[in-house]
Amino acid sequence: MRKSRFTEAQILGVLKEAEAGVPVAEVLRKHGISRNTYFKWKAKYGGATLPELRRLRELEAENARLKRLYAELALENAALKDVVSRKW
Repeated sequence: MRKSRFTEAQILGVLKEAEAGVPVAEVLRKHGISRNTYFKWKAKYGGATLPELRRLRELEAENARLKRLYAELALENAALKDVVSRKW
């Protein structure tokens, strides 16, 4: 996945600027982003705060770690079952 030029704090700043009443076209021009990008950001980050986004990122990292751990254990379990079934 491509890394954004903008941090989450900057994205929230752009969205808050547009919510404050500045015309969207002016915000887009000022920050050099496309209309599609703005509306994707609005759909993804709209109404969120910076602490919530940080917590979400932490939860996603933990979820990825747990999925890797589960996959390793499931593979080990399948290998052990295979060994036991061959022995008898």
